[in-house]
Amino acid sequence: MDPEYEKRLLRQQNGQGSPHGSPLTLSPGSPLASPSKDKYSDRFIPSRAGASWHINFNLSPESPSQSPVQTRKAKEATNDNGKDGLAYSCLLKNELLAAGIEDLKDMQPDDRRILVPKESKNLFRYRVSRRSLDMSDTSPYSLSPVGSKSQKLLRSPRKAIRKISKIPFKVLDAPELQDDFYLNLVDWSSQNVLSVGLGTCVYLWSACTSQVTRLCDLSGDIDTVTSVSWSERGQLVAVGTHKGFVQIWDVAASKKINTLGGHNARVGALAWNTDILSSGSRDRLILQRDIRTPSIVPERRLIGHKQEVCGLKWSPDHQHLASGGNDNKLFVWNLASLNPVQTYTEHLAAVKAIAWSPHQHGLLASGGGTADRCIRFWNTLTGQPLQCVDTGSQVCNLAWSKHSNELVSTHGYSQNQILVWKYPSLVQIAKLTGHSYRVLYLAMSPDGEAIVTGAGDETLRFWNVFSKTRSTKESKSVLNLFTRIR
Repeated sequence: MDPEYEKRLLRQQNGQGSPHGSPLTLSPGSPLASPSKDKYSDRFIPSRAGASWHINFNLSPESPSQSPVQTRKAKEATNDNGKDGLAYSCLLKNELLAAGIEDLKDMQPDDRRILVPKESKNLFRYRVSRRSLDMSDTSPYSLSPVGSKSQKLLRSPRKAIRKISKIPFKVLDAPELQDDFYLNLVDWSSQNVLSVGLGTCVYLWSACTSQVTRLCDLSGDIDTVTSVSWSERGQLVAVGTHKGFVQIWDVAASKKINTLGGHNARVGALAWNTDILSSGSRDRLILQRDIRTPSIVPERRLIGHKQEVCGLKWSPDHQHLASGGNDNKLFVWNLASLNPVQTYTEHLAAVKAIAWSPHQHGLLASGGGTADRCIRFWNTLTGQPLQCVDTGSQVCNLAWSKHSNELVSTHGYSQNQILVWKYPSLVQIAKLTGHSYRVLYLAMSPDGEAIVTGAGDETLRFWNVFSKTRSTKESKSVLNLFTRIR
């Protein structure tokens, strides 16, 4: 070798530069500068620090700088592809690392610790694999390229993803449907008949035959309909009026069987408890009457709200009545006292949306108006608040699914949307839009699968939001005291 060429080559390797100069120069104090004595070997180990392994290998390392909202949105966006990626990841673990996974239920979507540990930046780790030592799980006569564990994994059943249609399956015209937040003009009976208050009339729409009949017309009394509510058996419908009366109608006979007075202002909320009917009015009173003996048994007058009562709901066990008013208060009453047994004042606007959970004893949900926008959950057994979620818009109605731990909410200002929530994670399952006005009215079908929503745009829209099948997982709650009885 030429001695001059050998000297130039050694100078370049020792970092002394070339006669022509180097495009990259390092200061002596730089951490990247070479030490004075270099050691050479015949191995070349590439640096993988700049390689995007999380992109090339579909890995998603957790970043501490991401907020919980961003993390939740990212999980929701990749939810559909996450299960396919999970199955592929488990298959790789079985074939490369002999993980022995036979069912996807044994794994979590974010469990990738075998492939890429959080504390290590290296893609590969060297260890002795059981699969390389013992191949007894694979038959020598098998034609499959994967082992028996992976074959069981691929044959394991996968739960189908429930998709909620964002288009209503039926739209009905509802002329003169009032755009008033404090009224309740739509209800769905257990006999699959929808009642709607339109101006001075109450109309009935049969979901079985799609026939429309007019039940009553209050124009002769110079009155208007302000609320409707079906009895539990679906034979009677109560009609609240602007003048403060409550009419009881027999649907089969198309006949009014009673007219109840007692209020001196409009009746905007009604709730049945077998034969007991509760009515809430703008006069701030809640009256409870037995419709079988209204002239014999005196009415119960519940006094507590300082402004109009706009929400009433009885609990599934028929023991407690929840009431919400324009005074931003939520009360819980029982059958033994004329005073509220619980008072909740956390809402900052009118409380119209009220719903009792059919799955967890004592669980109550409530929603606030435009100045509040929150859905709050309460443990009425202890009187303690549980959770709260800001929906970003006025909460008009709430309803729980009959078969799963989910609930639907309808909203007004300013997004006019319908949201489906998973409880208790409070993750949004679906967002439905279509109404051009506030979605003020909500009712659920007797089978618990469909809902109908009404708005000031004078339309009724029917949506399939819930599943008919009952959840196979038992709902475990600290509120359910029956699981603790021995």
